Formats: sequence, C-alpha cells, structure tokens
Amino acid sequence: MNELLQDSPDKKMLLLGNEAIVRGAIEAGVALVAAYPGTPSSEIADTFFQLQKESGVYFEYSTNEKVAMEVAAAAALAGVRSLCSMKHVGVNVAADFLMSLAYLGVRGGMVIVSADDPSMFSSQNEQDNRMYGKFSGLPILEPSSIAEAMEMTRYAFDLSEELQEPVILRTTTRINHSTGVVSLGPINKNRATGTFPKDPFRYTVIPSVAMKLHKALLANYEKAAALSDTSPLNFTCGDGVWGIITSGVSYNYVSDALEELGLTSRVRVLRIGFSHPLPDKKIKDFLGKCEKILVVEELEPYLEEGVKVKAQEIGSIIPIRGKGEGIFSRAYEFDPAMVRGVIASYFGVENKNKKPIAIEMANIPQRPPNLCSGCPHRATYAAIREAFGDEPIYTNDIGCYTLGVLPPLSMSDVSVCMGASIGLGSGLGKATGRKVISFIGDSTFFHGGIPGLINALHNDHDQTVVIMDNGTTSMTGFQPDPGTDMTKMGLTNASVSIEALVRGIGVKHVTVAKPFKFKKTIEQIKEAVAFKGLSVVISQEICPMYEKTFKKPEKRTYYIDHDKCKNHRVCLNTLACPAFYLDGEKVEIDESACIGCTLCVQVCPENAIRLRKIGE
Repeated sequence: MNELLQDSPDKKMLLLGNEAIVRGAIEAGVALVAAYPGTPSSEIADTFFQLQKESGVYFEYSTNEKVAMEVAAAAALAGVRSLCSMKHVGVNVAADFLMSLAYLGVRGGMVIVSADDPSMFSSQNEQDNRMYGKFSGLPILEPSSIAEAMEMTRYAFDLSEELQEPVILRTTTRINHSTGVVSLGPINKNRATGTFPKDPFRYTVIPSVAMKLHKALLANYEKAAALSDTSPLNFTCGDGVWGIITSGVSYNYVSDALEELGLTSRVRVLRIGFSHPLPDKKIKDFLGKCEKILVVEELEPYLEEGVKVKAQEIGSIIPIRGKGEGIFSRAYEFDPAMVRGVIASYFGVENKNKKPIAIEMANIPQRPPNLCSGCPHRATYAAIREAFGDEPIYTNDIGCYTLGVLPPLSMSDVSVCMGASIGLGSGLGKATGRKVISFIGDSTFFHGGIPGLINALHNDHDQTVVIMDNGTTSMTGFQPDPGTDMTKMGLTNASVSIEALVRGIGVKHVTVAKPFKFKKTIEQIKEAVAFKGLSVVISQEICPMYEKTFKKPEKRTYYIDHDKCKNHRVCLNTLACPAFYLDGEKVEIDESACIGCTLCVQVCPENAIRLRKIGE
C-alpha cells in the first residue's frame, strides 16, 4: 500500500506540498479528482493517477481545465466529494464555467486547487488568483506551510458543504514544491456514488433562474464572511503598536525576519489563511491596536486594498503600506532577505544583516533550457528551417516545443497561451498576407487547439498547422493526453487519432510525417505549405524520454570521424543538440547523452558522423 493511503492517525510524514494536498483530500473522503497537468500543480494529479487503483478515488486527466472543473462539479452536484487541480493560468481556461458554477453551487464538497507561480518559474505570467475569489464570490484558503496545505485541503471540503459552494485552495510554487513534516489524520471513507435531484429550475441557469441564484450567492458570501471572522486560520500573534498583515508563504518570511531583527515583542502580526472573504472584525480590531501597518503579500495588493477599505470604514488614518516604491513590488516572489530589509526600513530599525552571506560561485557559462537529445521536435524544426528559413511567420504554443524559440532553431515569432498558435496564425496571415506556419503539441491540440483549427478551415485561412505529436504531455512529466496509447500503462482508455480527427472535420491536405526521416519530412512540409488554404502536418514520433519509462531503448551511439570531418559545424550550428560539445576546435559527441536518433548523421555534409560499433 502506498504510504499516502495509510490510515495511521498522528503518524509523522515528510511530504511534498502537492502530496500533502493529496493526503488532505484523501482524509476528507474525496471520491473524484479531475485535472489538467500544469506546473506547479502537476504532482497533485500525478499522485492521484498513481494511487487510483488502490485508493478507491476515480481520477482522470481531463482534456483541459474547463472540462476538469465541469467533471468535478458534476460529481459535487450529485453529492460526491470532488477536487480539480490546475495551475493559475488554467483557471482562466475554466473561468467561464467557474463564474456560473458560483451561482449554481454544489451539494458535495468541491475543492478547486489553483497553483500560482510568482516569478514565473514555468509560466507565461504570474497572475494572482486571489482575484478570482473577489470576481466569483467564492471562498479562498491560503496555506503558509506544508502541514497547513494538508489541513486546509481537508477543511475546505467541510467548508464547501457548509456553504454549498466550491472552495478555492490557492497555493504558490513555494508551497507546492517544498517539503515539510505533516501529522496524518484519520481517513474518512469516501462516498463514490451519489444522487442528482432533477430540478431544472434550480440547476439550469437561464436568466430567470440566475437572478435568484445570484441572491443566494450573495447570502452565501455573508455566511462565508462570518466564518472567516471566527476562523482559526486567521490569527494574531506578537504584541506592540506596529502591525504586519500577511498571508501565504510570506508569513514564514515575516516570522523569520522579526526574530532576526529582534522585533517579536514589538510587532503584532495578523496572519490571514481564510483570505476571501477577508475577516472584517479581526482586521478592524487589529487596526485599532496599531499605529502603523505593513502588508506583506506577494504579487497583487489584494490584502492591502481590503485592509485600507476597512480602515476607511472605521475612520482610521494610520499609515498602511504594502506595494510601492521603497516597499514591496507587485512583481516576482519574495525572499527572506528582501522581506527583512523592507520591515527594517519601514519600522526604522537597524538591519544588521542587510544581505545573505554570498557564496562565491565559479565563473561558468549559463546553461539555457534546451530540447533533449534525440527530441523529435528538433528534427521537425530543423526540416522546416531547412525548407523555408525565416520566410514564414512562425506562431508557437505552450509545451516543451516552445523551446524552439531559442537559436539556432529560432522557430517561434509569437507564443501566448495554450491553444492560441492556430488562431494567431490565422489572424497574422490575414493581416500580413504572408504564409504562416503554426506549431502545436498533441496535448495542447486536444486542450485548446481544435476550435482554432475548425475556425481556420471554416474561414478558409491560408495556413499550415504542424501538430507535434510525441505521444504524451512531456513538459509536465509524461502525463497521458487523449492521443496517448494507454495500453503501455496497463489501462484501457480509448486513444483518439489526431489524423482521423483532422480529416473528420474536413481538412483536405493532411500529412503524417516521421521527422527523423529528414529529407522526406522536408518534402512533406514543402508540399503542405504550397497548398492553397489550410494544410495540416502531423509530425509523429514518440518522445524518447517518455519511451524510456516503459521500454528499454536499444543503445545506439555515434561519434565523429575526424578524418572525414571538415569542421563545418553544420551539426552543431543548425541542431544545437545537447549531445554535441567542443573539445578545443573539434566538435565531439557525448556518447552518454546521444540516443542515436540519426538526425545529425543526415545533416552532416561529409558523412563524418558514424555509428559506434559494439566493441569499438
């Protein structure tokens, strides 16, 4: 049995933040989980996927975040406890459903995990999803530690059922991807099936129904506000007339800073964990005991604005600062030294340790992210660059293939969000009159690319779409997508053929290319681009890193025959495969990194790249 399924109350366990969320949901009796993978939330879905056979929890990787939320909400409408997880930008995809779900409400507990990414470690923006609480009227909980991530997840289900509304658990990367000790609680048996009461004028949100539901949502908001005011998740510590209001991981930085500055007995701290609705009475009481307040929160001034509103309501004119010049920035995540410095400056105390101890680093070149050795996306990009160079406009999408933006491949002129490459290509082609080639991965195509492709066909856009089908969702850890062959995982889920789907909607020019057949792929790409109208190339080759998880690859490595090599460096300068390196002026192949894809063999003008024979 997996250790996360042990029914051992009070046992101490070291867990990743995302694992703690999984354990909290299991203790709460979750019965259905749906998700679309996205860092920093991915391990929540991955763990449930691994546990599904022995946990009694139904799990699915849904096509996208909106579908995941719909599936989870439907279970909750039937009285079954459910959870859906996604990264912060995934909530944007689900927002259409979310806003009306807030009106509809739920019967069984439903938790929506939104994993925010301050400093954009793996994201295209760093939006603050606490704003979705204000926007939708739904409650938000924010853990400050790994233990709280588990406890708040468990509590969120009870809160959801008490309010009959979904509850948003808002985390950040430092919570999701840190480890900490948790004390396990008992596991409540889940209820895998429920009943759905047929009541169309309660659950069909036509305008006349929605008018009533909006009033119910506002009434629920007042209930949630009362609960927030009495919640132990919002607590005060310390003493003095200086005040700090904080939430999330920032609370830890504040606690450390106050101790290091010797201010624990001079500064009163209000930690807010039930952050929407804000605790009205607790904040106003806190304001009445302080002469000066600093608000410490990453990203947007959500707490700061709320605190200032409450100060105005009671006529308080004490200084309240959070974001601004010389205080905290709205950009990027915080760190302990920065928080300590701002606290010292704001309250006018000496910061003896102004900077963390610097560790002398060796002067080594930076290593940018790169497509893996043997990645089929490199072969696809190289073939298209060989055929067209910079002539077309290249629109790209979200996935590991986005790394094609880097030289020497340089195959992305614009990339915005999941599924946008095809629509962007359509608009750019129409506006400029230039040929556009749009790239999209298989998982991303299923997630958000299909509507764009249908639009391009229906409106007769002259555009080539290249679907990079490597059989998995590589970027976030090899999660399956609807096109994945699930038999390799011992599962029976149907596999959706991208080719059949594309032909089925009526695309006339469809080509399946094998990118490691380099010359043939160039010919296929040229034919597709020459076609007048919408053409689709499905570049189909399994991700070699994913293939290693279920099949031991044949070891075939190559070396450079320097008797033939003229040092033109076509291999290095056109492919930038990480298996290449320079030894003085000579190009060499790191045979421990080479997987034998043969792409470089096919581009070498001197045929100087040779297969290493056994025994050589």
